[in-house]
Amino acid sequence: MSKITVEHLCRSAIIYIRQSTSYQVVNNLESQRRQYGLAERARQLCWDDVQIVDDDLGRSGAGTARPDFEKLLAAICEGRVGAVVSLEASRLARNGRD
Repeated sequence: MSKITVEHLCRSAIIYIRQSTSYQVVNNLESQRRQYGLAERARQLCWDDVQIVDDDLGRSGAGTARPDFEKLLAAICEGRVGAVVSLEASRLARNGRD
């Protein structure tokens, strides 16, 4: 039995790519490769609309504006997202407000 329903699949799967520092962006290439690889996993799970959100790379979640994160939250609230895929959910938000 799958928890993924047709209702989920009719919406977008969002792959949220995060690394908090420019050092990580330059030096942790394996992490980036694994994160971008999640798009293929979403397709294997039958999503047609898979979107990669990666403009927040190198931006810390501690007080730095993350425009893609804000867009992601808006899309979720509007019901346009069927799944958010990331290696670690902690990469999405660091505090209760987010």
